Amino acid sequence: MQYNDLKKYIYKLDPETAHNLVEFGVHTIDNIAPFLFSWLRSKYTVTDTRLSQHIFGVTFPNPVGMAAGFDKNATMIPFLEALGFGFIEYGTVTPRPQEGNPKPRLFRFPEHESLQNAMGFNNDGMTKIKARVEKLYPYTIPLGANIGKNKTTTESEAIKDYEMLIETFRDLSDYIVINISSPNTPGLRDLQNETFIKELFTLATSMTDKPVLLKIAPDLESGNAIALCAIALENGAHGIIATNTTIDYSLLPDAKGYGGISGKVLQEKSFRLFDKIAETFYNDTTLISVGGIDSAEEAYRRIRAGASLVQVFSAFIFKGPSLAKEINEGLIRLIERDGFNHISEAVGADRS
Repeated sequence: MQYNDLKKYIYKLDPETAHNLVEFGVHTIDNIAPFLFSWLRSKYTVTDTRLSQHIFGVTFPNPVGMAAGFDKNATMIPFLEALGFGFIEYGTVTPRPQEGNPKPRLFRFPEHESLQNAMGFNNDGMTKIKARVEKLYPYTIPLGANIGKNKTTTESEAIKDYEMLIETFRDLSDYIVINISSPNTPGLRDLQNETFIKELFTLATSMTDKPVLLKIAPDLESGNAIALCAIALENGAHGIIATNTTIDYSLLPDAKGYGGISGKVLQEKSFRLFDKIAETFYNDTTLISVGGIDSAEEAYRRIRAGASLVQVFSAFIFKGPSLAKEINEGLIRLIERDGFNHISEAVGADRS
């Protein structure tokens, strides 16, 4: 059955229920028929040295990753790797388990190929997720740990949450992402200030040699975003991920008045802020672009603007399991068209 046919049935389910069923199915396959992952790998993985890059001291076989939020509890890593992703970011993980916000809290808008979520960092907590990742790490592709504070942790105590999480996952990831840009945890975006970012990255670099990155919101004014990125980099950050979901509800007709929007409608807003950040920093650090990326052409636009890596999320829901393969095959065609011998030659090509 083709994915477009399957979507008709998936879309009859509540989005979170559909996601949970996929997660259950993946877990079942992993337990009773793991050889099916080998079949998926043969069908969806694009192997081409022109897409491989050595970043953060590890090899990324291709530049297309799964963004945080899809595999919150690190239960689907082998499945996503088998679908051809070049790296996977699990989480967001919090120190203590939490249920997240009241349901319903995930909404799909198929006609706009966009999602709106108010999940609220629902996850199993660092102890259970640590035990899960320990069985896999080090893995065949790079793994990132996306970390955030608990909902009940006050702003004044937030640094302690991040300290616990860095200590827990520094040896179970190839890079760590500081998430202070989700709109679904009260007060979290208030931590996007110079004082907290300086304190946090000074602490992080004293605790681990693993790369620690800052993920920012698309709703920041570009000058403010650049200033915050500069503070992070001056205090040890190894890269910037732009962007998280948006609270610009004007982008999506019939949007709920809460939660964060991702997908196609975020594409231009996300690109504009990424482009501004890349204009300033692409020569100085590693940049990862995420937000509305749904095709090889859009991924390539971000790469030419300065992204070494890109991530997808919502497009995976709407395009299906072949998305990473289609983007990677398209990237090969695009670098051949432009006369590049390797994807790294395209990184920042529009900046020169």
